Amino acid sequence: MTLSAAFSNAASNYFSRRSWQSGLGDLVLLALVSGPPAAPFLAASGLPGLTQIAAIIYAMGFNVCPQPELGLPLAAPHIMAVCMRCYGTVMGLVMMRLLYRRDQGQAAYWLDQYGLVGFGITFALCMIYPAELALQGFNWWPIDHVRMTLFGWLAGLGLGAYLMPLLHYRDPASITESLP
Repeated sequence: MTLSAAFSNAASNYFSRRSWQSGLGDLVLLALVSGPPAAPFLAASGLPGLTQIAAIIYAMGFNVCPQPELGLPLAAPHIMAVCMRCYGTVMGLVMMRLLYRRDQGQAAYWLDQYGLVGFGITFALCMIYPAELALQGFNWWPIDHVRMTLFGWLAGLGLGAYLMPLLHYRDPASITESLP
């Protein structure tokens, strides 16, 4: 068997065992991870097609982020498309996706298994995000990228602990049926 045939066979087995929700969720997560840091470099390139893509990414970031002007300057004068709180949330989601891939939702920290209590815990963790945003209105709470990232990351962990099992659940019977 050639290398390309082996890769093709492995890829088809991988994708045949996944639901469309799982694939779509991973595709959206990939866009959320790669888009905001890519936008400043695309904008700085000066090439017509790439600057248009950057403009689309910036437009999306400005519509979802409460403070896009606090993005990191990656390719000065161009900044990330979202603030570090939003990007920290995405990093928390990525971490939970990696954990879910490892244990398939069997650990105790997956909040969907606790019903309304799990949803309440998720809601409380997600409220860390707007709490930090509100605290920035006080003089004694400085605007700090590391702090914003940490608070966003905690919100992303909570959101991911609830959403990943819902997006990526596979019936154990279907997994064993598709194995050789």
